[in-house]
Amino acid sequence: MTAFDLTAFRARFPSLASGIAHFDGPGGTQTPARVGEAIARTLTGPLSIRGASVASEANAEAAVGAFRRAYADLLGCAPEGIVYGRSATQLTYDFSRHLSRGWGPGDEVVVTRLDHDSNVRPWVQAAERAGATVRWIDFDPLTAEPDLSDLDGVVNGRTRLVAVGAASNLLGTRFPVRVVADRAHAVGALVYVDGVHHAAHAVVDVRELGADFYVCSPYKFLGPHCAVLAADPALLATITPDKLVPSTDAVPERFEYGTLPYEIMAGATEALDLTAELAPAGADRRSRLAAARTLLEEHEQALRGKVEAALAELGDDVVAHSRAAERTPTLFMTFPGRRSADVSRFLAERDVLAPAGSFYAHEAFARLGVDDTAGLRVGMAPYTSEDDVDRLLTGLTDALRA
Repeated sequence: MTAFDLTAFRARFPSLASGIAHFDGPGGTQTPARVGEAIARTLTGPLSIRGASVASEANAEAAVGAFRRAYADLLGCAPEGIVYGRSATQLTYDFSRHLSRGWGPGDEVVVTRLDHDSNVRPWVQAAERAGATVRWIDFDPLTAEPDLSDLDGVVNGRTRLVAVGAASNLLGTRFPVRVVADRAHAVGALVYVDGVHHAAHAVVDVRELGADFYVCSPYKFLGPHCAVLAADPALLATITPDKLVPSTDAVPERFEYGTLPYEIMAGATEALDLTAELAPAGADRRSRLAAARTLLEEHEQALRGKVEAALAELGDDVVAHSRAAERTPTLFMTFPGRRSADVSRFLAERDVLAPAGSFYAHEAFARLGVDDTAGLRVGMAPYTSEDDVDRLLTGLTDALRA
């Protein structure tokens, strides 16, 4: 495996010259200069509505095709199954409406208490409109592990869809998606996977996961603000969305409303090409992306271990809620007797960004039952350095002594 040159990698990010130590990666990473350049280059064109008559039309067509191929390589699916979206929330709301048309009383939908609310509320609201029943997969707040003890009862012959997150954006817990997917498919249910936090820290194969639908967001892994849904094109062809009469009925484009933002698609593609360059040349892009993701994960997990060891030395002053055996390099913590928002503010005054909140993980935060209105989330990113971690730990220690 090629060694990871962190210094050279960090040099790609103009924003890091600010001196801020960024631990806000779970909310969105910093952006390499090359991604911004790809956006500007595409936007300033020549660029027109897609077509083939002149260069400006061909450039738009090329940007869309390159985007679909790049994210098919990332997720292990066909380019024809890649749907562009403004955000994961938007895509999930769209598909909750598409998929719930045939639901009714007696049908059931399964969601989890570990998930970001964007993979909970759209399904709950769709079920309510259809008169369907919502069932929940819980988790143990003491271990942050999902509770699958009654999986066969929760996912049963009445289940139409199971929505799960592949990794918790709050606690970092990696969810055993395949176990739940196998049970769902055994009873004829579809599986919708929120991979927004997962795709930033794992090699993704949607078929291996058992996901019928998998959604992720490039801005969580160095790209611009947008989202991607991956599914089997044959499955997408069975779904009929509301659409404008003149717009295409082709898959996947019939799920993409209005003119696509070609420049954003180009930036999202560039983020993957830049990442793939971290791996040895010669292999196909999917193989290089997988090798690069493994390299980055080793770096991030080593830093996570350092932070966790230091937190343990702080004793009862810190409660680390991220305790699952398999988890991403994301840590959620609270401070008995102190407000997490105050600790976050103390760190920010020292240019260490570790935000406080519940981070839209509404059900997960409520299930933890913490005596605070927020918690501190610390996320390692590919560009996080040992110096960043040292500054974080020094700031936390000073905050708890203040």
